[in-house]
Amino acid sequence: MKSKASASLMGMLIGAVVMLSSCGFYSFSGTSIPLEVKTFSVSFFENNASINSPLLSQTLTEGLKQKFISETNMSITEKEGDFDFSGEITNFTVSPASAQSSDVATLNRLTIVANVKLVCKSDPKLSFEQSFSNFKDFDATQDFNAVENELVEEISDMLIQSIFNKAAINW
Repeated sequence: MKSKASASLMGMLIGAVVMLSSCGFYSFSGTSIPLEVKTFSVSFFENNASINSPLLSQTLTEGLKQKFISETNMSITEKEGDFDFSGEITNFTVSPASAQSSDVATLNRLTIVANVKLVCKSDPKLSFEQSFSNFKDFDATQDFNAVENELVEEISDMLIQSIFNKAAINW
């Protein structure tokens, strides 16, 4: 009796898997990218912010490439992929995030903003142009130059996740 129930359950699971995989979207990685989207390209993200962090453009560009390589079945191409990303860094600012009663900042905030454009030739509804922004607070007593690389890495990771969510998960 148990084996019939197990076989029936297994049959239902296999049927569900077949139905999900035939919907025309990648599904097991959590993405909802149409199957016809097989390649992607990422143009270099120029840093057009008034303050220029030397590693930011490279970190953001290469991080976005790595995210799509590791979390999708898409292949990277130099130009004009089925998903074609381009963009620029538009803001890189350090500002006070909180103050004590003496109006002295206890925390500073690094904010990075990137404008991203995605062109999807096979499904223009997936195309977008949007500004993505993230920040990280740090102790105001710390020398910014000492923590800048770590902050840029952390904020870039958050930006990349937001861009990935918008493009691949439709959030």
